[in-house]
Amino acid sequence: MEIELLPGARELLDSHARELPQRDDLCGAFCTALALRAAGLHAHDGEPLDQDAVALAAGTVISSSSDGHALPRGERGRRDYRLSLPTIEDSAASGTPASGLPRAVEELSGGRLEAIPFSGPWNPTTLGGIFDLASGLARPVTLVANVATHHLWGAGAALGELLDYLLEGRDDGPPPDWDVGHFICVVGRINGPAGRLYCVADTYPALGRRGVHLQPEARLALAIARPDKPAGGILAVVDAADAARVRSAAAELGLREGSWDNGTPAAEALA
Repeated sequence: MEIELLPGARELLDSHARELPQRDDLCGAFCTALALRAAGLHAHDGEPLDQDAVALAAGTVISSSSDGHALPRGERGRRDYRLSLPTIEDSAASGTPASGLPRAVEELSGGRLEAIPFSGPWNPTTLGGIFDLASGLARPVTLVANVATHHLWGAGAALGELLDYLLEGRDDGPPPDWDVGHFICVVGRINGPAGRLYCVADTYPALGRRGVHLQPEARLALAIARPDKPAGGILAVVDAADAARVRSAAAELGLREGSWDNGTPAAEALA
């Protein structure tokens, strides 16, 4: 078996452990803030580059009150926002619009990074291809995936279940933990003789081992495709010097560049 980590993954995981958990409705901002930190960016105009900063720049809208039904079991939510963010009454529409994250990355990185959105098609081949592309870069890169969580294994898969998948291809993992549209970071991969598992940095410590868990390739690809929810995709956060290479190689994989509508309106659309 072979273990691969994306460039910058160690730095991302260090920041991930310190920042957990996400604040309510900020999963996309949380993951994108980790991408900025993985690239060595920690402040902008004297302010910390945290999930609140990304949320404000990306047009995130937060629910006016906490919705415990939208949290995984064992989590109580977190509403200690550092910045004042726009609110919305409909908790089902709260969150971060996927289209706002590239703008936030460009602004907060001062143009040093680009966040390139890929809307699909998503299947094991294209997921494996964009991971191969990212892993071949020398500079830090983060894959921020917008998923439907009910297509994933439960985050607490036992070692035996993981080995059965890698060695025999058996898709017998635990049932999903919850059913929401969500953002996660894909940071690594384990290649086995009969399957591939992707290492995911999630936004809640109750999921997996303090927010880190492994997902089968086909399950993760389906979760990103989100066939039964508003669209999903992957945001590749790369050094600006690598952007042209990533765009060209992704096009050869058959991936469409462009943002997707994940069902969350931007704050400016509500004004």
